[in-house]
Amino acid sequence: MSFFIENWILIAVAFSAGAMLMFPALTAGGGANSLNPAQAVQLMNRDKAAVIDVCGADEFASGHVVGAKNIPLADLEAKLAGAVKNKATPVILVCASGMRSKRAVAIAKKLGYENSHSLSGGMGAWRSASLPVEKA
Repeated sequence: MSFFIENWILIAVAFSAGAMLMFPALTAGGGANSLNPAQAVQLMNRDKAAVIDVCGADEFASGHVVGAKNIPLADLEAKLAGAVKNKATPVILVCASGMRSKRAVAIAKKLGYENSHSLSGGMGAWRSASLPVEKA
């Protein structure tokens, strides 16, 4: 017992390090609204999901998912209804790394698009999976 009392800082650092190591494992999937590239392709092929790229125009022009529409994150709330008319249609939101698309999912759900998903890892994961990229 005296070991724990005398070395409480060391124990606190060990627990903190363990928590920091577990954090990415717990949040990496992004939750139920996150798809890996293979799942995204399945949703696109089976359910005719709409793909919305929330990157800026310059990032979109440098490479995007084939058939994706570009709506920058700042304009998403105003323009998503015009791009995807049926709110029951699955929507896959894509960005460069997956961070902006997670925020975009929250916006889409607020607008009533309950079947919206983020591409986990973004275009980096898409390219790593050797999936087709289109340039504008």
